[in-house]
Amino acid sequence: MKETVLLSIEENLNNVEADLKERKITLVAVSKTKPVEDIKTAYNVGVRDFGENKVQEFMKKQPLLPDDIRWHLIGHLQRNKVKYIVGKVYLIHSLDSIRLLNELERRYSAKKLTANTLIQINIGREESKTGIYVDDLERLIGACEKCTSVKVKGLMAVIPKGDEESCRHYFKEMKSIFEDLKKREFKNISMDILSMGMTHDYKIAIEEGSTLVRVGEGIFGKRNYNK
Repeated sequence: MKETVLLSIEENLNNVEADLKERKITLVAVSKTKPVEDIKTAYNVGVRDFGENKVQEFMKKQPLLPDDIRWHLIGHLQRNKVKYIVGKVYLIHSLDSIRLLNELERRYSAKKLTANTLIQINIGREESKTGIYVDDLERLIGACEKCTSVKVKGLMAVIPKGDEESCRHYFKEMKSIFEDLKKREFKNISMDILSMGMTHDYKIAIEEGSTLVRVGEGIFGKRNYNK
């Protein structure tokens, strides 16, 4: 029987970063379900961008870790959780409704702070995933232009699982939307970041134009959701 070789977090990071460095891609190490000790290990070898899915988990970890970490909230953000992240999150990847936008605007303006966000697009129109449909994008953009405390920095997508051809199809579609928006002028909106690609498809995402990838299991190993 062939033995499975388990690489260390540092070895995994070296392998992932080797794929990214020539293209100047931002790596977000997705640390959901992982202990603070694992995050410290990645931090000690140079990682500064970490992603969490749940506000509750983020709140437990954030006070125990260095202040210069750039926290990315990559999971669905409930409106009643916004108050807990104001001033603590570097980038919110999951702006997916006008109701959430309004709550971000309200909470951040009250603190005289700015919420940097990405609009999450449900590019595969999957009922099991959050994110807006492309058909609703213009309406959300119009609402974003009226804000003073929410800035949109780009787009994010979690694509449907599939083979390489399917992945490329959805990544190309996201890249096309991104480039079309980049040609236009908006208030409060710029297309600086295209967040797409995870552990199993980030190499394809990079080839198709991603500027930021979100890698969890490829760095920290399999997640334990029972903890």
